[in-house]
Amino acid sequence: MTGLVTRFAPSPTGLLHLGHAYAAICAFGAADEAGGICHLRIEDIDQTRCRPEFEEAIYTDLRWLGFDWPCPVRRQSAHLDDYQAALDRLIAEGLVYRCFRTRKEIADAIASAPHEAGEVFTGSPLPASEEAALLASGAPYAWRLSLAAARAFLGAEHDRLTIRIEALDAPRQLREIRADPAQFGDVVIARKDAGTSYHLASVHDDALQGVTHVIRGVDLASSAHIHRLLQALLGYPPVIYRHHPLLTGPDGRRYAKRDRSLTLQALRSAGHDGEAVRRLVKDHLARGDILGQ
Repeated sequence: MTGLVTRFAPSPTGLLHLGHAYAAICAFGAADEAGGICHLRIEDIDQTRCRPEFEEAIYTDLRWLGFDWPCPVRRQSAHLDDYQAALDRLIAEGLVYRCFRTRKEIADAIASAPHEAGEVFTGSPLPASEEAALLASGAPYAWRLSLAAARAFLGAEHDRLTIRIEALDAPRQLREIRADPAQFGDVVIARKDAGTSYHLASVHDDALQGVTHVIRGVDLASSAHIHRLLQALLGYPPVIYRHHPLLTGPDGRRYAKRDRSLTLQALRSAGHDGEAVRRLVKDHLARGDILGQ
């Protein structure tokens, strides 16, 4: 396999742990095996939780594990204008609308919807006068992707959208499933105080960086349905997905940033070397300490 381009894209909201090490091994390892490229991307659009010391720790931890990447590293917080431009394209086509409802109002709307609507929210733009009054008052809002408008915009193509998936242990075995973004309703793709979201920024950056394969945990597998729709709406090329299981600790729970004693920084400080940690990850896998196979 040649021409593979992937990315490892952590958020600097805490220290990396063994689960991150496994995710990095999968992404960087796939690029190495294919003679391709693995970009490091810092997904730091959440400025209330992201911190510079965690970003610096990401670089230190990954180098300690033996990984390298092309420079400069793309930091999403430095490219908010790019995401605004993508959002503006969606606004111009009438594919998004401002939603002023609170979380409780959204929950109430879902609860009162017909049973066949499922546990998702779909809405529509407010009348112009009502929206203008809310904007003038400074009310918070979110930009939601309108599934109804997306279907109308794409026409017959909408029902032909598929997601291409490769098995982690058999990358040449490609299968396709039908994309089903409707299962999530009208998702938020930007907010008044943050001009983008994970969905929009990730899809834009994958296209910008020429990513051919998205290699990430099974906990993010469902987002491929929304991302495939955004790719079609924005004219971005589709990618191939590989989703790996999640590493778990002795208690059977997936590793999380709250597991401070098992962060890569803590393991390094305790005298372990990077190669030993990679062996530790492999030991977890050999024991079957994983979720989401």
